[in-house]
Amino acid sequence: MQIILLEKVVNLGNLGDVVKVKDGYARNFLVPQKKARRATPAALAEFETRRAELEKIQAEKLSAAQAVAEKLEGAVITITRKSAMDGRLFGSVTNHDIAEALQAAGFTVDKGHVRMPAGPLKTTGEFPLEVALHSDVLATVNVTVAGE
Repeated sequence: MQIILLEKVVNLGNLGDVVKVKDGYARNFLVPQKKARRATPAALAEFETRRAELEKIQAEKLSAAQAVAEKLEGAVITITRKSAMDGRLFGSVTNHDIAEALQAAGFTVDKGHVRMPAGPLKTTGEFPLEVALHSDVLATVNVTVAGE
């Protein structure tokens, strides 16, 4: 399916690009989230008339994400969980737990923004994690998992 991107999408394209994606990806993710529209002649014409407005909105989102990233960079979050004597946790610390801790610290972060490349944290210690606030903005957060 041919679509027009209404904002920058990682590994796909920038605002205004006409790309071909699988039908399910477009129907189930991109179109409902208002990240893209089907590439019809009428939609292309409408996009060209709204291009400046969409670029302005994207610039505002980027500047807001950069402002939050400056505050968030280097933040230290401490999460306590029950653990065994050797440091293994009974359970794990997920991106949802980290997002809740960041929100309690006063940052507006969604659980989908927290990147955990090695999966959930299952041991005590200090872990540097990335928070993707925008497709171009990453902030590093140190998460300390302490045992009870």
